[in-house]
Amino acid sequence: MIGSIISGENAFLILLAVVWLVGAILQDLHRREVDNLWNFSLIGFALAYRLAVSGYTGNYWFFVNGLIGFVIFLALGNLFYYCRLFAGGDAKLVIALGAILPLSYSWIINIEIFGLFILGFLVGGSVYVFIWSLFLAFTNMKNFIKEYKKQAKDYKHYFSWSLIFVLFFGFLLYFSDPSLALSSLVFLLFPVLFVFARSVEEVCMVKKVEISKLTVGDWLYEDLYVRGKKIKKNWEGLSEMDLKLIKEKYSRKVMVKYGVPFTPSFLIGFLFVLYLSYIGWF
Repeated sequence: MIGSIISGENAFLILLAVVWLVGAILQDLHRREVDNLWNFSLIGFALAYRLAVSGYTGNYWFFVNGLIGFVIFLALGNLFYYCRLFAGGDAKLVIALGAILPLSYSWIINIEIFGLFILGFLVGGSVYVFIWSLFLAFTNMKNFIKEYKKQAKDYKHYFSWSLIFVLFFGFLLYFSDPSLALSSLVFLLFPVLFVFARSVEEVCMVKKVEISKLTVGDWLYEDLYVRGKKIKKNWEGLSEMDLKLIKEKYSRKVMVKYGVPFTPSFLIGFLFVLYLSYIGWF
């Protein structure tokens, strides 16, 4: 049985979201950025469709719900961006999906959809990013192992602290429930994963890039001095003014740090919601 939020007037919204998400993923994989026009057009098409359906049925809540969802995800997208969880393009894509995701006339269900979507892309995205990172480490194994040893030495105090936490919480858990004592070993994973992430970043995600291939939003690996002016590395990446100055006044390659393309995580989260609807969760 097809879930209630998948059928009827929502079918076009769902198709629209999937097409735009696939398009965003292809852009992200190819150019490590998603065009603003692509994200903004999803908002326009979604709200225009909602308005047309509302005009035809006479029930304007279908349109109003889309506006409310857009406003909610506008706040969430900015929160994720300024908490440095998302880059600008990722935040704008999440905001655009806000016009899609209120797929029910019940706001109790809509809030549930929002929460499950966020849970889906955070958990599913974490698994996806980890698998991607493993692939990068495997394809650069020799340099990765060398860098891992270096990072482990630099952050050896993290391992010491994790061991202290294991002993402390293991001791407490043993007296409350001996069967749970071994669960404290999870603290040993934190420094291992941290050093792993740092090593993958240094070996696989930092590249020298030709000036002609730089784009707005690229992350500098280190501060850049151009004719006496300091261009700082920052979360927002290169601005149009920075890029123009570099292209006009700088002649050498630039060290740029790339992240794992995160847009597939949003498709994972969206498909997770659709799957739960399909099995009758909503």
